[in-house]
Amino acid sequence: MDIREQIIDEIKKVYDPEIPVNVWDLGLIYNISVTDKNIDIEMTFTSPTCPMMEDILNQVRDNVTNVAGGRDVDVKLVWDPAWDISRMSEAARVELDLTEQGW
Repeated sequence: MDIREQIIDEIKKVYDPEIPVNVWDLGLIYNISVTDKNIDIEMTFTSPTCPMMEDILNQVRDNVTNVAGGRDVDVKLVWDPAWDISRMSEAARVELDLTEQGW
């Protein structure tokens, strides 16, 4: 398994406590960049008022650090482009009953 797959596996372990879907399948991760020295992740939230924002950012950072192989891990919060339901995986939409008939 390559480093990108390991990173995604670690991200998939992080959930918003209010939503029973991981942050990867929610489509909150916009970009993952890996170099010899760094792992940079850009992520967003469904709402800028998420009360668990800091905790979730830290969980992503901590989980990815587990597979970073000595690289620095930086998780950057971004708001552009704005998140919308189209970023969710099909599995997440089914889990939340947001299939095309439901939204």
